[in-house]
Amino acid sequence: MFNEPHPSDPPLLALLGPTNTGKTHRAVERLLEHGTGMIGLPLRLLAREVYDRVSVRTGERAVALVTGEEKRVPAAPRYWVCTVEAMPLDRRVDFLAVDEIQLATHRERGHVFTDRLLHARGRLETWFLGSNTMRPVIAALVPGAQIRSHARLSTLRHLGRVKVSGLPPRSAVVAFSMARVWEQAERLRHRRGGAAVWLGALSPRTRNAQVALYQSREVDYLVATDAIGMGLNLDVDHVAFAELAKFDGHSRRTLDTMEIGQIAGRAGRHLNDGTFGTLAPADALSSSLVASIEQHRFPSARRVMWRNRDLDFSRLTALLGSLEQPPPCRELRLTAKAADSDALRRLARDRALCAAASTEAGVRLLWDVCQIPDYRQLVLEDHVALLGDVFRQLAGPSGRLSTDWTARRIGGLDNTTGAIDDLLARLAFIRTWTYIAHRASWLADPGHWQARTRAIEDRLSDALHEQLVERFVDRRRTSVAVTRPVGGGKRWRGVGPFAVLADLATTTAGGQPPHSWLEDLIDAPPALITVDPAAGVWFQGRAVARFVRGADLLRPAVALVTGLDATRGLLSRVERRLVAAGRDLVSDVLAPLRADALHESGGAVRGLLYQLEQGLGTTSAVAAREQLRALSPDERRCLERHGIRLGHHMVYVAAALKHAMVERRVALAAAWWGPGVASPAPSTVSMAVDQPQPDALFQAIGFPRAGGRAVRADVLERVAQALALAARRGPFTLDDRIRQRLSCPAVDVPAVVEALGYRALGEGRFERQRRVERQRRHRRRSPAA
Repeated sequence: MFNEPHPSDPPLLALLGPTNTGKTHRAVERLLEHGTGMIGLPLRLLAREVYDRVSVRTGERAVALVTGEEKRVPAAPRYWVCTVEAMPLDRRVDFLAVDEIQLATHRERGHVFTDRLLHARGRLETWFLGSNTMRPVIAALVPGAQIRSHARLSTLRHLGRVKVSGLPPRSAVVAFSMARVWEQAERLRHRRGGAAVWLGALSPRTRNAQVALYQSREVDYLVATDAIGMGLNLDVDHVAFAELAKFDGHSRRTLDTMEIGQIAGRAGRHLNDGTFGTLAPADALSSSLVASIEQHRFPSARRVMWRNRDLDFSRLTALLGSLEQPPPCRELRLTAKAADSDALRRLARDRALCAAASTEAGVRLLWDVCQIPDYRQLVLEDHVALLGDVFRQLAGPSGRLSTDWTARRIGGLDNTTGAIDDLLARLAFIRTWTYIAHRASWLADPGHWQARTRAIEDRLSDALHEQLVERFVDRRRTSVAVTRPVGGGKRWRGVGPFAVLADLATTTAGGQPPHSWLEDLIDAPPALITVDPAAGVWFQGRAVARFVRGADLLRPAVALVTGLDATRGLLSRVERRLVAAGRDLVSDVLAPLRADALHESGGAVRGLLYQLEQGLGTTSAVAAREQLRALSPDERRCLERHGIRLGHHMVYVAAALKHAMVERRVALAAAWWGPGVASPAPSTVSMAVDQPQPDALFQAIGFPRAGGRAVRADVLERVAQALALAARRGPFTLDDRIRQRLSCPAVDVPAVVEALGYRALGEGRFERQRRVERQRRHRRRSPAA
């Protein structure tokens, strides 16, 4: 049997329950409690949603997004957010989770979810999230799993059969084909002002824009396919089925109870109750079906889809045979049909192609080519023809795709004219080429082709979104203007953890330019978003926002500039991206403090790290006295190895005093205290302070205040050590080396020396304050006194 439990195995939890039990939320929170983690999700859009949530908390440099069409992988990510198929399981992480595990029963995709259930594990903890229907299968296949159930957070109630005129606001209408989605959206436009649409044929960018249109309440209705039931989190109060049967790739059939329940359960999020029913003229739901959905009672899954993972690449026939190997137990059902294996069988009929795949390397290459997705949903022969062309070139002398051939195939898709169906066809094909472009070894210049396909996909996506809005939103009846106060002026508007500076400019659904630079910002590499010392945020030479006071110094909020020509949905996505950029700003400064070796140390180290974080890399030795005294010699050496300097006067992160880091610290300080301190020049070691700013501000930028100057922490520590050495034998005279180290006028030096704990005796002589205090205490205790 699989995965027989062992006492030393890390915990494995199956968190099961109906929709809206907070399973995904709990998994994300648990992920962030670990040092490293990975979560697999059933939809790219859901993966992007979770990626946004994680990056807002950790910054984008700490989290990777990996899907079939998109890879955003920073240099050293701690967290991986992926579609289930794209999970890089060769990466070992502390925590691993897979969402919607009941999709293991899906006829085509199910074998991937089953593989994750049987083999994907975190080093310290593993979670599988899904429906209660999976309880018996998980108990049989993973006997060591702890199975825990959660109740739904809100009530799900049947509303009955309604007409379009009676459809409540915040409704999702569900249909099962593109033609039916268009039909229902047209009905809603004519009767209720319009709707956003969501279906798998849309590109990710278009889907995001359509979802934002609905989530920002610019329209009150959404028309979607059954993919809405795969964990997509939307503010839906009511789900209305426009039909109850669908074509599943083989035949038209009625949806089963579990499928209807999974979709209906998207109504009512968190503590808000939801309703479900049908949309006339569809038939009403039977009373027994309604009872099952309301009580979350569905037939248990007894078998899940499976495919052999130990494939034999020695020969093409051996690969085909290993794909057809029967499952080892009754709970597993062989995947008879899948897009990749169907394509392989068809290509295996070509004798010339088989000759090119006569070696193990050739068979592996052919199998890799069969993974190219058919977003166009063509008949199998047409897709196989493309795969054959790709394989023959890759198996040829150059081992790469012809640049001219690739340019011709891609260039013809760069056309934003035509109707919705034309744009959809081009989008589907360019998405296939986007996938190919991310196979770096297949192209001579993969970076060029990745940028090229992405740019074409973005232009087509924006054009498609505009056409969808034009066709399915009645602008005369549906206002999509940015919320604004009555009477003019500006105000702050809260959106979740964000703050938005709204202005008086109205924008409508058609007001967005065809290729919005704000859309580019959302997907741009982090390096293209820049922050000035006054906390202003810039992109492509345009001011976008300013970081302002947030929950604390380490979590700045975002205020968008006035006059941005965008809908509320787009503004919300921009805000989220910039909040993540703010977290990256902090992570850059504090990176040395977040090494795993440091956080595995004792309480004294962790306490010192906390103080340094609160000061953006600088604290005084007096403030950290208790932690410094408790450090062991080994802990001190570990801290020094990570660039943390333990001085007698200052404790600081050496790397955080470099000019680039100081600029970031100045920006974060400006967000918290407001602009007021200019960023020091690269060669500056001290600067005059005449403005009434708090001491904490100067410490946060790495230039603690001493007397009338702000002195860089490392220089202030060296000056303090030189003074302590000079004061060992009693009163001393300042020499010019102190002034040179401070790089300041001689008249400013005495105040700095006094701020470091010395008393001026006149004529350039000083003595330690503590010596003076001891002498006074001694005189008070003396009988002669």
